[in-house]
Amino acid sequence: MGKKKQAASTPATAALDAAGISYVAHSYTHSDSAESYGAEAAEQLGASGDRVFKTLMVSTGANATQDLAVAVVPVDSKLDLKAIGIALGTKKAQMADKAAAQRRSGYVLGGISPFGQRQKTDTVIDSSAQQFETIFISGGRRGFSLEIAPQDAAKATGAIWAPIATS
Repeated sequence: MGKKKQAASTPATAALDAAGISYVAHSYTHSDSAESYGAEAAEQLGASGDRVFKTLMVSTGANATQDLAVAVVPVDSKLDLKAIGIALGTKKAQMADKAAAQRRSGYVLGGISPFGQRQKTDTVIDSSAQQFETIFISGGRRGFSLEIAPQDAAKATGAIWAPIATS
């Protein structure tokens, strides 16, 4: 799998390039009327919802704006908050405040990528990703996804694998 350079890079592509990790960039026209960023991405990419992954930020501790982690799950699934809490060794997890997620990651909602975030953040990728040769993950802006081998996604983020998705 080779790299397709885009005219404008993102912190996500810059981080992957710096790490020497291969990916294929896919751009599509994002619609402001889309009800689900993930469903829109799957449709625009022509990929099944179990192969396109969304990046979610969760709060895992007493300080809801500082104790954050990243969850990467298929767009056709929901995040199991109890499962990610267990995977991270915490008693509980909840969805992060939207503003805190944007500040921590450096990305806008609908474009949050697990790669190239402002701060290193614990990351958990749903173990279902391992069944695919490549998966799609946000490239750091709405309408921009990266096709990457799951093992490379985990390597780039220092992620652990866990069953954190539910239907």
